[in-house]
Amino acid sequence: MTPADVPTPFRVLAVCSGNVCRSPAVERLLATRLGAAYRRPAVPAARRRLVPAVEVASAGTGAVAGMPMTDLTARLLVEHGCDPTGFVARQVTPGMLRQADLVLALTAQHRSQVVRLEPHAAVRTFTVRELARLLLGMEPADLPGTGATTADRLRAIVPLAAARRRTVRPEPENDDVIDPYLGTEKTYRAAFALLAPAVLEIAAAARADVGERRPGPQITRSENFPRP
Repeated sequence: MTPADVPTPFRVLAVCSGNVCRSPAVERLLATRLGAAYRRPAVPAARRRLVPAVEVASAGTGAVAGMPMTDLTARLLVEHGCDPTGFVARQVTPGMLRQADLVLALTAQHRSQVVRLEPHAAVRTFTVRELARLLLGMEPADLPGTGATTADRLRAIVPLAAARRRTVRPEPENDDVIDPYLGTEKTYRAAFALLAPAVLEIAAAARADVGERRPGPQITRSENFPRP
């Protein structure tokens, strides 16, 4: 098998500021829900025997590079059935954005920073809460059906969501996930209550779990955070 024969995974990149709170939470929660691989710095991609169908990673616009995720982020991830180990923060680069098939920003400002860094990423970059709202209006028939993989559905979701962005009323007041860095456990839980329902909505759409789709208000309100 030549390098050209090796399938390329669908790559999702979550982006926040320091890459130690919000984007690591999206990385591990989404990967867990999709049954996908996540970035493991100790195992370079070139040395992996199997190429995953979907790979989820994260980075920061002002990363605390080389640091693990915060203890409170790790604790919340464990509570939600995710493995927080082996994480190392890194700075986002244009190369990462060019390789990503879907970029999930944690705030509108992060999305703007991503687009300034790599303008061609604009069409595939959403805030995580924006994408979840756009998915709520899609019909199951809009996405690949029988025989389609999670990667197939994710590939279909990106252009469909980009098209819906032109027709659906924007909700900038509901785009951002608060930054819990240096905050209390209450602040971290509030941030999770904003990002987790959106991540679960994206994962449900990608897995075609129509029965698990959540009603719209949970994407815009934090008091009803559903535990997996």
